[in-house]
Amino acid sequence: MSHCVFCAIIAGRAESSVVYQDEQVMAFMDIRPWTPGHLLVIPRRHASGLADLDPADGAAVFSAGQRIATTLRSGSMRAEGVNLFLADGVAAGQEVFHVHLHVVPRATGDGFGLRGAPSSPSRIALDQTAGVIRSSLT
Repeated sequence: MSHCVFCAIIAGRAESSVVYQDEQVMAFMDIRPWTPGHLLVIPRRHASGLADLDPADGAAVFSAGQRIATTLRSGSMRAEGVNLFLADGVAAGQEVFHVHLHVVPRATGDGFGLRGAPSSPSRIALDQTAGVIRSSLT
């Protein structure tokens, strides 16, 4: 692991606005938020991508993200909805190579959203793709 800004945050060598932390994870405000309240949940143990992530750490990240998302909706932030987003790899938009789950509070008309044009493949194409993925599962 070369320069990892999140590792510096975990070690207390970089500033962060911490929302939650325990033995496995840390959640803090994103310094470039997509919406007000946008935060990141990271495992304390370094993993550059999902292939390197210990399953227990992944479960802890998601559990903390779910708890925080529920709080964003029911607490004083009163978010109308929440997106959870995790980018794995450059092609997926990952910029910091330490696994992190974005927790993004949403409001109608906030301007944030995933952009793209969904396709409409045939059932045969879907079944073929499912078979390719299924045969590669380990």
